[in-house]
Amino acid sequence: MRRPFRERVLNVVRKIPKGGSMTYKQVAGKAGNSNAARAVGGIMRTNRDPDIPCHRVIRSDGTLGGYNRGGAMRKRQLLSREGAL
Repeated sequence: MRRPFRERVLNVVRKIPKGGSMTYKQVAGKAGNSNAARAVGGIMRTNRDPDIPCHRVIRSDGTLGGYNRGGAMRKRQLLSREGAL
């Protein structure tokens, strides 16, 4: 039986290494639906699990997008600290 899309997305994001990032579209593709970038954004927006590094998911145009645990400024700080920026 195939796992739900949300579970697959969280599994993909969990594997993004420190200092790395992926776009919402890349995450969607790895989770099995490259047309579901907006759905990935919704999943990241509601994620409260600290083991899921949702700050490592960015927009396709290279901008950061939002972050549900402190906003874009906090997301920038975390990515900068990890060497991703």
